[in-house]
Amino acid sequence: MKLSTRITSITGGGSDGWDVFYRARRMIADGIPVTELTIGEHDIRTHPDILGAMQASARGGHTGYATVPGTTALRSAIAHRIAARTGVPTAPANILVTPGGQAGLFAAHMAVCNQDDPALFIDPYYVTYPGTIRAVGAVPRAIVTSPETAFQPTASAIAAAARGAVSLLVNTPNNPTGAVYSPQTLNDIARVCQDHDLWLISDEVYDTQVWDGTHISPRALPGMADRTLVVGSMSKSHAMTGSRIGWVCAPEHVIAHLLNLATHTTYGVAGFIQDAATYALHQGADLENTVAAPFRRRRALTLQALAGQNIVRALPIEGAMYAMLDIRATGLSSADFANALLDAEKIAVMPGESFGNAAAGHIRVAMTIDDDRYVAALHRLVGFADRCKPKH
Repeated sequence: MKLSTRITSITGGGSDGWDVFYRARRMIADGIPVTELTIGEHDIRTHPDILGAMQASARGGHTGYATVPGTTALRSAIAHRIAARTGVPTAPANILVTPGGQAGLFAAHMAVCNQDDPALFIDPYYVTYPGTIRAVGAVPRAIVTSPETAFQPTASAIAAAARGAVSLLVNTPNNPTGAVYSPQTLNDIARVCQDHDLWLISDEVYDTQVWDGTHISPRALPGMADRTLVVGSMSKSHAMTGSRIGWVCAPEHVIAHLLNLATHTTYGVAGFIQDAATYALHQGADLENTVAAPFRRRRALTLQALAGQNIVRALPIEGAMYAMLDIRATGLSSADFANALLDAEKIAVMPGESFGNAAAGHIRVAMTIDDDRYVAALHRLVGFADRCKPKH
């Protein structure tokens, strides 16, 4: 008996991009100490007060089926946060609560893509993007960027890819590159979306982690509110990765249809987790800044650790919890470099190829371990890269 083509083709027949990560985890399971700089998992955990709110809600009885689109309190809190941060009027009816941002990405593409529709995304990309597009039956089409433009997409590249497409997925602040899209880039994106009648899916899960520039939600640009679906999450902003709590913000009629999808798939999110998320959002920017502070600090530490040498170069780290490092001077592919680094130094990083062809020759480092260990790992990484460089 055969499985469906849809389920067997999610990864496109190749690697899912996590090979080095899986190998590092196997080494750890075998008792080999590995310094992990791979996934975007905070080294601090969910704040005890949020966990207290979660426990109080569960013990208070909110353990049954919760309202499928999300509790009124949480949808209201999310809508208020979005309106306050973007200036765009937003109501609870514009919000669907989802089991994390990844479920939101799937739902958003399910809402706007038909079978075999081309759906655009930016390369480099978070590893699940093309698979998410394939999972809804659409056809992923990459818009390639380059390190020479700090991986910001150009209007001409987007327009060239837009013919016949129905949607464009963007992510700013960006994982994996750390880029914060400039006003010019976002205006170009908006113009192409309007010229080619594209839906825009905006992944904004890193909106609280901006080190240079300003985060602009494209939904706030003229003419974009009616064609933009914003995906958000509590994972990065509030260190609630395991709680799986996110949302889609979209025009009201889109949310009405997404409610039907949720009813037939996830059937909502646990009520006690929603109550904890509501509590967390009500703490405002102070809590978000506390969660973001280690990454702001480690961004500065990254630049200091890489100063005075040119074997490993950091691209502009403008946002998010990652540094994209150029290791082309070693002469190795990023996959070969990452695997050799893991063998020689027991340091695990993500190869650029995990995030698309545009990131070849680069590695992504997650700034997610304590400062001292992080700086020590960077120095060892640079030393290893220096040993790898071609000898003339």
